[in-house]
Amino acid sequence: MRSLAGRVLAVELVIVLLLVATAVIAMVLQARSSTVGSARQVTRGVAESFAHAPGLVQAIDGPDPSAVLQPQAEAVRRATGVDSIVVFNTSFVQLTSPYPDYVGKPYSPPPSVARDVLPKLLAGQTVTFDLDQPDYRSIATAVPVFGPDGRPEAVVAVNITVGRVNSVVGASLPVLLGGAAAAVALSAVATVLASRRLLRQTRGLGPTELARMYEHHDAVLHAVREGVLIISGDGRLLLANDEARRLLDLPPDAEHQPVAELGLDPETVALLASAEEVTDGVHQAGDRSLAVNKRPTAPYGGQPGSVVTLRDSTELHQLTDRVAAAGQRQRLLYEAGMRIGRTLDMTRTSEELAEVAVGRFADTVAVDLLEAVTRGEEPAGAEPELRRAALRGVPDGAPAGGSVTLAEGSAQARCLESGRAVLDSAGEPSVIAVPLLVRADALGLAEFRRTADSPPFVPDDLLLAEELAARAAVSIDNARRYTREHGTAVALQHSLLPRHLPPRTALDLAYRYLPAHAGVGGDWFDVIALPGLRTALVVGDVVGHGIAAAVAMGRLRTAIRNFSALDLPPDEVLGRLDELVSQLDEEAGATAITGSTCLYAVYDPTSGICTLARAGHLGPALVGPDGTVEYPEVPASPPLGVGGHPFETVELPIAEGSRLVLFTDGLIADRGHDLDQGLERLRSALTGGADRSPDELCETVTRAVLAPHPADDVALLVAGTARLAPDQVAEWDVPIDPAAVSRVRSACVEQLDAWGLEEIAFGAELILSELITNAIRYGAPPVRVRLLRDGTELVCEVSDGSSTAPHLRWAATTDEGGRGIFLVAQLAHRWGTRYEAGGKVIWSEQTLP
Repeated sequence: MRSLAGRVLAVELVIVLLLVATAVIAMVLQARSSTVGSARQVTRGVAESFAHAPGLVQAIDGPDPSAVLQPQAEAVRRATGVDSIVVFNTSFVQLTSPYPDYVGKPYSPPPSVARDVLPKLLAGQTVTFDLDQPDYRSIATAVPVFGPDGRPEAVVAVNITVGRVNSVVGASLPVLLGGAAAAVALSAVATVLASRRLLRQTRGLGPTELARMYEHHDAVLHAVREGVLIISGDGRLLLANDEARRLLDLPPDAEHQPVAELGLDPETVALLASAEEVTDGVHQAGDRSLAVNKRPTAPYGGQPGSVVTLRDSTELHQLTDRVAAAGQRQRLLYEAGMRIGRTLDMTRTSEELAEVAVGRFADTVAVDLLEAVTRGEEPAGAEPELRRAALRGVPDGAPAGGSVTLAEGSAQARCLESGRAVLDSAGEPSVIAVPLLVRADALGLAEFRRTADSPPFVPDDLLLAEELAARAAVSIDNARRYTREHGTAVALQHSLLPRHLPPRTALDLAYRYLPAHAGVGGDWFDVIALPGLRTALVVGDVVGHGIAAAVAMGRLRTAIRNFSALDLPPDEVLGRLDELVSQLDEEAGATAITGSTCLYAVYDPTSGICTLARAGHLGPALVGPDGTVEYPEVPASPPLGVGGHPFETVELPIAEGSRLVLFTDGLIADRGHDLDQGLERLRSALTGGADRSPDELCETVTRAVLAPHPADDVALLVAGTARLAPDQVAEWDVPIDPAAVSRVRSACVEQLDAWGLEEIAFGAELILSELITNAIRYGAPPVRVRLLRDGTELVCEVSDGSSTAPHLRWAATTDEGGRGIFLVAQLAHRWGTRYEAGGKVIWSEQTLP
């Protein structure tokens, strides 16, 4: 008994005896309780079965119920083993009884039954109760019997005496005692074995040696750099080593106190008090990140509760957070590379930068560009005035498109002055201002803001902000260069196009030229004055975009004007233009102009005929005087420079009051529709347009037909046609006789006097005399003279059947002739020769006073 094992043996034997005695008592009580419960179930089952047996109600209402029911009750009693089955009528007369002498006699229930049982029976309830009388103690169940009218007619009572219950328990008592004795013997043996094992495990050590071992264990427990807590099943702190006290900031008297009263935060209390296991969990306790493991102690021999280990992993999690933040930054930069700079538009690029950063890096993003940059110019250093190109997130300050003035000393002003990102997290909101730098020049700045609801910016965020700004700056600079080139191309294009349309006889003209949204193309138009009050209407489309296309367009427009000055038919003009395009591309060693298209039309106001030819271009639209729209058939020919097919002309009679509409394919081309659909949209817009002026018709067409952001240039030319009045034209046939010259000349002078043109009649007479004389002398019949007058000029035309044309030369002083054409050139504003199918026409123009 001196050793620890001996003492444990004595204590365990005493405990075993107490436990066995307690178990025997408990088992006896449990057996009794179980037997009583079984008796209550048996009496209830027999009583309910007998009460609901078929024919019971009829037997009770019969002339001699006892004679019928007594044998049945006794048979059931013997079969079920109950002590009695008694049937009472409503007068408490015993209709059956295990004692025949009591049959037919009234029964006086004890006061407890009358008080507690009878009311429930009358209410229709089945009642199981203990009947305790001086000479009779039993367990009984009473069941009411109802008649057809639902009223109680009798009661069936079944009893089992308590003596029988006790006899059952007594019969099992020897078994219980025998088992208890066996348990004591086995427990004693087990205790001896356990004591011997404990003796071996303690190696025969006494309490002193064990205390010394505990001291060593305690020293190690408190020396480790890992917190250890033991929590009891009722939520009390049983043990906490020094590291756990430090990590959780526990009070000195924390042990044996409820965890909820240690002043810990609710999340930590819930973690320690819960019964759930935790494996390598991460818990935030104040400013520390703790790695937590938690296991129950009971499965490992301890008392119900749990053991918790804590390890400070704040630095590890900070490193992990930095790695995760770096990953998020990398993903943000990748998305920025995919989304920023998809268009050559400075405003859209600025909006893309703001859209990428809002919600993932900042709450509000504003992008401000220098005024010069927004115009496509080179940045001219820091400017006090900027233009807000984009604003996303919480609205603050100037809206997009508005002017922004930088306050002196602000983060935005300092970043532009220094050319470096500036972090201002002293107040709310937290701000990072980053210059948009390209080749050390600032295009503007990007401003990132975080509201009070978000964590403020830290110095590490400057690198991400600078990277986002750098990616956006490159794209903005590309867009700026494109804007500058686009502006230059637009300016060049407009300089090469007609600045205004010249007034033309019998034509009301209007036009629209709209450069492409994405870049200037080579669409063009022109109105060229031709002899005989005729007018050439031209539209064309040069392949490509940008300055090269604008230059090519200028070359073609100049060439077609030169060819028009030769007064050639439309097919010959396009033929010569086709040859010129081929030569230019051969010289350049490329096909820069080949594929360009052109529509050339010549309108004659005297006849009302428009002669047209086209090279790969769309034909015109014609709005009749009644408002109907048609697309006249014009022979198709390949584009300029392709060759291999002659150009053809068509003569189109045009009624007075019509509208001739020439256009390029940019007007009707749309990625979502084909050309036929575009032509139908144009037809709808032009229908009923005869009562509108050409300018109004241009406005209607561009609004109804043109796409919001056309991908190609649009050139639109609308001509309202009229006819030269008959009294403005005079014609004469001239015989091949020199004597006829004077007669025709006199008739012409009379016509000029009738028109009120006496001031120029002398010069016109000399011109006509020379031209008619040359036609008779050198030409061939028929010879005709025609005078045309409009509000600004007089046209004299002499035609003959010969193709030989006069030419201007300087006559010597000794020459007798050769001065006629020189005289014509001096008296006329312009003169020239036009070839026709049946000969030529020599014409002159004089400006009216």
